[in-house]
Amino acid sequence: MPIRQNILIAVDAVVFGYMNANLHVLLVKRKGSTFHKEWALVGGFVLDDEPLTTAVKRELKEETGVQLDYLEQLFTFGDTVDRDPRSRVISVAYFGLINSSKIVPIGDTDAMDAKWYPVNELPDLAFDHSEILNSALDRLRAKLTYQPIGFDLLPNEFLFSELEQLYVTLLGKDIDRRNFRKKIMSFGFLEETSLFKQKKSGRPAKLFRFNDLKYRELESKGIYFDL
Repeated sequence: MPIRQNILIAVDAVVFGYMNANLHVLLVKRKGSTFHKEWALVGGFVLDDEPLTTAVKRELKEETGVQLDYLEQLFTFGDTVDRDPRSRVISVAYFGLINSSKIVPIGDTDAMDAKWYPVNELPDLAFDHSEILNSALDRLRAKLTYQPIGFDLLPNEFLFSELEQLYVTLLGKDIDRRNFRKKIMSFGFLEETSLFKQKKSGRPAKLFRFNDLKYRELESKGIYFDL
């Protein structure tokens, strides 16, 4: 039986950032005729001779100016045949984390604008991008309990209280801060620095940093990271 297809492949990127104790996601305001001026995830069609990871990084750079070294493949969205009114389009979605405190996205090419939106204050999203975003949130929260990915959202040096607040925000619930500190410090990949930061009240507090080399070493030995 001959195979006849008229299917397009796209990529979409869910990029999370963390600012002012809130989780944010990178969105663009569309310039094209479809969903014109509506907000959406960063994404676009894959070129014929282009690897998927190259395509998603290219779209990020072209539409927002943001560059990520690593994006994890999330899921393939295509069960809904008419998810894109232009044609039958299957989207391979990716998600990534970035310290967004000093990154200002700039809308370009197919984007009229680009900005960070708090995930609890989102506008209506084009296509099925709300479904994609919710899948990415579920993946992020699940990974937090077995992999220290939260460090990717913080500056190089941070207060321990900022790390605690990050996990409270991402998990959407309070944590036992005493046990959290004891458990995190027991792994050995979080180290104190000689630097201090002035808090809003009280004495300056010591800053910490994540030791990626130590974590990779422990990971190669089969570290069991369970929060």
